[in-house]
Amino acid sequence: MNEDHGKLILRLMLGLLMLFHGIDKIIGGIEGIINRFEGIGLPGALVYLIYLGEIVAPVLVVIGYWTRAAAFIIAGNMVVAILVAHSGDFFTLTPNGGYGLELQFFYLLSAVAIIALGAGRYSVAGAQGKWN
Repeated sequence: MNEDHGKLILRLMLGLLMLFHGIDKIIGGIEGIINRFEGIGLPGALVYLIYLGEIVAPVLVVIGYWTRAAAFIIAGNMVVAILVAHSGDFFTLTPNGGYGLELQFFYLLSAVAIIALGAGRYSVAGAQGKWN
């Protein structure tokens, strides 16, 4: 039972914290990100997938439905974010001595952990199933 509690805490932490990033993009817009994508030769329309990775997938992770697939989407979203927006931070430290990509890797590796562990018992879809 403790394992299922841990999975629930991990899901809630990743899903809710990632959701804040999605809400920020709904409120503040994604025009700057579109410009960044187009500036490196990627189609700006790809940016709209951010809503999938920062709104839809986090909600699915929180409720525990198609959890592994949703965590995979979040992980992919973070890989793209690291490569497109934070690639200059690979070998940096923050003013407080933390790794420059600490937050991004925290989200990425939390998503990878959920992919490996699954949703657990406390989820809408239950602990059974390939995608949960």
